[in-house]
Amino acid sequence: MNFNNAEFEFAFGAASQLKPSTLPEVIFSGRSNVGKSSLINKLVNRKALARVSATPGKTATINFFKVDSFHLVDLPGYGYAKVSKAEKDRWAKLMEGYFNQDRRFALVVQIVDMRHAPSKDDMNMIEYLHSIGMPFIIVLTKKDKLKKTQQLRRMEELETELAGYEDVPKFPFSAVTGEGVEEIRAYIEQCVNAELSE
Repeated sequence: MNFNNAEFEFAFGAASQLKPSTLPEVIFSGRSNVGKSSLINKLVNRKALARVSATPGKTATINFFKVDSFHLVDLPGYGYAKVSKAEKDRWAKLMEGYFNQDRRFALVVQIVDMRHAPSKDDMNMIEYLHSIGMPFIIVLTKKDKLKKTQQLRRMEELETELAGYEDVPKFPFSAVTGEGVEEIRAYIEQCVNAELSE
C-alpha cells in the first residue's frame, strides 16, 4: 500500500451532504491541538496535506483524502473551549450523522496527548466508539516532549486511566522523530485489507 499516494478529495460541513461510501474509511479523531494534522502528514509523507491550524477548533468540516485504496477521513477537532455552544452542537450532530450512516468503516485512529491523562472529551469519544462497536486504536502523540522515564510512567498511568480498554492497541508517536509511523501504517493497512476483502 502506497501511503505517499494521497490527495484531498472533498469536505462536508453537514452529514446530509456526505457522499456514499465507496472505499474503506480510516478516520482520525482527537481534540483540537492534539497533533492530528502532524500525524496525518507524517503518515502520508507530506508537509501540508492536512493543514496544521494556528487556531484550535478551526477545522469545522469532515475532510476526505484519497490514499491509495482507502479514504483517510479527518474529523473536526473537539473540546476547544472558545467554540460556541451552537458550534459544539453542530459538531455533535455532524459526528452522529456520520457514524450512523451505513459506511465502509475500517478503523478509527483516536488521538490522545501522551503527556496528559485523556480529557473528558477524549473519554466520551472512546466510550462512544466502544459502545457502537467501532474498531479503533489509540495513538499517543507528543511522545518526544517527554523524557524516557516520563514516557514509561505515562504508559503505566494510562493503563489505569484507560481501564476497560486494555484490548485497544496503543501506539506512542512522535511527529519529530517519526517513531510509531511504521507500526500505525501497518495496522491501518491490515484493517483496510480486511474491509476490502469483505
